Amino acid sequence: MVRQDDLAPTYGARKKKKRIGRGLGSGHGRYSGKGLKGQKARSGAGIHPYFEGGQLPLVKRLPAKQGFTNIFKKEYCVVNVGRLNVFEANSVVDGQRLWGARLISSSKKPLKILGGGALDHALIVRAQKVSAAARGKIEAAGGRVEEAGSAAKAS
Repeated sequence: MVRQDDLAPTYGARKKKKRIGRGLGSGHGRYSGKGLKGQKARSGAGIHPYFEGGQLPLVKRLPAKQGFTNIFKKEYCVVNVGRLNVFEANSVVDGQRLWGARLISSSKKPLKILGGGALDHALIVRAQKVSAAARGKIEAAGGRVEEAGSAAKAS
């Protein structure tokens, strides 16, 4: 009959602890698996993984980062006037419609219209910023520009 105090895991199911520095017969005596002298044989932390043997490390050879990052920078979604031809004539074009047509990557960022390309028909364009060239092309096609949001110019 099996007793509770008789139970033990199967041989080989549990790995034995490696006792180092406990005599030559153990197989881990004398140098304790560290080989002969040198920095790696000493006690303590050893060397970090990106240590290059004393030569100037790659991290220090690369040029230092210059300048600074402006944390107040405002990022705009930019669209050229020529890409607005996908909308039907006299329709309202704003950030939501442009995002729905996959012409901009985000509907959350403010929108800026630039003057690249040609506009074939009149549109009502609502954007936070519009370049002078884009404004001229939209108005020349018979459309109008409505600057919206906090970046709107006081007129």
